[in-house]
Amino acid sequence: MPQNKNIALLASLGLTLGLSAGGFLLLQNTAPDLLPSLLGQSGDNGGSRRTKGTFKVLGDTFSGYSTFRNDAFQDALGEPGIRLEYADEFDQSQRAQALEKGKADFIATTLDQFLKQKPKGKIVGLIDRTVGADAVVLNTRQFPQLKSLINLSQLVKQGKSKQYSIVYAGDTPSEYLALVLDTKFDAFNLSDFRVIKVEDASQAWKLMQDTKENVAIAVLWEPFVSQARKQGHTVVLSSEDAPNTIVDVLVASDKVIQSQPEQISAFLAAYYRRIESGISNRSQLQDQIATDGELSAPDADTVLKGINFFTALEAQDWMQKDALNQRITATSAVLVLSGTLTQVPDNPTQLYDPQFVSQAADNTKKLIDIVRADNPELAKKLEGQPSSPQKTAKPTADIKSAPSIGNLKVRGEVKFAVGAANLTSTGRQTLDKLSKEIEEFNPDTIAVRVIGHTSKSGSASLNQSLSQQRAQVVVQYLKKLGIKQAIQAEGKGFSTPLPGIPPGDARNQRTEIRLVRIS
Repeated sequence: MPQNKNIALLASLGLTLGLSAGGFLLLQNTAPDLLPSLLGQSGDNGGSRRTKGTFKVLGDTFSGYSTFRNDAFQDALGEPGIRLEYADEFDQSQRAQALEKGKADFIATTLDQFLKQKPKGKIVGLIDRTVGADAVVLNTRQFPQLKSLINLSQLVKQGKSKQYSIVYAGDTPSEYLALVLDTKFDAFNLSDFRVIKVEDASQAWKLMQDTKENVAIAVLWEPFVSQARKQGHTVVLSSEDAPNTIVDVLVASDKVIQSQPEQISAFLAAYYRRIESGISNRSQLQDQIATDGELSAPDADTVLKGINFFTALEAQDWMQKDALNQRITATSAVLVLSGTLTQVPDNPTQLYDPQFVSQAADNTKKLIDIVRADNPELAKKLEGQPSSPQKTAKPTADIKSAPSIGNLKVRGEVKFAVGAANLTSTGRQTLDKLSKEIEEFNPDTIAVRVIGHTSKSGSASLNQSLSQQRAQVVVQYLKKLGIKQAIQAEGKGFSTPLPGIPPGDARNQRTEIRLVRIS
């Protein structure tokens, strides 16, 4: 690429990478018609450029969608001949219907809502993943014993005469996180609680602080998650712990895909250019979120830390490789187990179209080639790579003392040969499935304790040894399957029989897979 085009590309991103004075002068004097060529558009005012049209996007007030509402981004769309209208539609079903009826060209939504509402369109772009912006919070101030989902289960069982409440905003990531708890964690059942659905996390946070509502658990988003932490509540699980659980997507209507494919590509190229400009200059995104949400600078910073925006290359990789396919399958499985969907899609690739991010990804590749030598960290960010090295695994002693989150549901039996520590074929099949569940969680924040139990038959020392050996076999098998989490084996013999079950009953022979917090 000629040098003047390189600098024009940097200028469009607002990047300064230690250029000489002459370089800055060249930036200032770069011909304005070069940017459209980088977007794949003609720079002249003749008939080669598409007639200006209007795209209408429906979403909501989530900060991750703030770019669509940003004046500078909307101005930038003038070059490829696009005018953007953005409107809030908080009812997800109405949002999907608007797409079908031609009242909207795009909707911004979460992947779970896309699967649930089944709008007449396809995913053409990926917006973000939340990495801590959404969280499950236990009401530790009102119920001091609440430190984990295990404690929550105990509270529910002890309070048989009264029903505790769970509160979250309906048809939002908060509701989906509640479904994740219900389908993935043992002894947590939404049916045990009085479910209070509200419109916004601010209302959920207000109800949680009202002792009359008896709210034991709430699902919140920032800045209320940070406020809850400051007041001493326990954040038991967040989207940082399961970083691919909540994914926001951009869906184009079938009509627009058929009639304006070039305009969609140009729209996405401009969108990712704006996002990548914010990645190179974080204060730009922070100011954008603060202005958009009328937030203080610290609150905007907190919100931004909880959102991981997709770059164009990342979006392309997810679509062209297997990541989005896997995410659709995993999300669908949660919705099926919760009764929201009837089945997992047979062919997830039919739900998205990767062609439209290609132009944006090509632009990003060119940018990476330019900046890599002077700013390798920025190059990594634009590629979607983490800017800091992975954390080292916690020592076993730390895992044992780490705060508990809860036990995963074991679908099937972790079965051993009678009186031995050899896994049966059934046991291996159960662990094969369970390893996929464990992979959903962040190895930087979550570790695993495998706790073996026996029934009361034989000596205590023999059962203690057998339970330890069996737990260790499970650990080794899960490691062989490639899980990245730090993991520890622990045998408890027959010291902790199941409540209401005689110690000698075979049902006490079980394996608990407990998630614990290490960060």
